[in-house]
Order: sequence, then C-alpha cells, then structure tokens
Amino acid sequence: MKNFFFGFFITCVTLIGFQTPVEAVDINNGSQIFTANCSACHSGGNNVIMPEKTLKKDALSDNKMDSVKAITYQVTNGKNAMPAFGGRLSDEEIEDVANFVLSQSENGWN
Repeated sequence: MKNFFFGFFITCVTLIGFQTPVEAVDINNGSQIFTANCSACHSGGNNVIMPEKTLKKDALSDNKMDSVKAITYQVTNGKNAMPAFGGRLSDEEIEDVANFVLSQSENGWN
C-alpha cells in the first residue's frame, strides 16, 4: 500500500512538473495595441500600402497568415513595407494583437 501511494505521489509530481502555464490571451489588449500601432495602415482589416494583402479571412488564408504563429512572426519581424514591431512591443502584446487580428478576420472585421 505504501508503494502504491509513493508511486502515485511521484507520478503526480512528475506530471505537474511538466505542465506549462497557459498564458491568457487578452483580445481587448490586442484591440488597443492594434488601434495604437496598426490601424493607420490596417483600419478595418484593410491594407493601404498593399491592397491585396488585407487582414480579411480569405486574404490571410491565401497568404498563409491564418495562424497566431504566422501573424506573430510577421508583426515581430516585419516584411516589405511593414516595419518590425519586435523592438517596440512585448511578446505578449504581439500575441494579443495576433489573436485580435484572427478574431476580427473570423468576424468579418465588424
């Protein structure tokens, strides 16, 4: 019986030890950061520099930018006319923006 509880205890400690904390996504924070940093070029999900590369669902999908990972990479590193925000925004802020963009694209930027 002792061995059972000891084994159970070790198993629980091992499983808990390997759990990674889930970071909460803050869509409202993403909205505020988007408004302050992105809306000049991407108001309403549009793109004033490259009109074909909007933040609308179909365009994101066509350009393989339809994941948090892809958007996070783009926002962090920039590309072409888009500046890199990696030095200006924290990783958490960039992830919040990416989640906001995906959320808005799913809802038609309403």
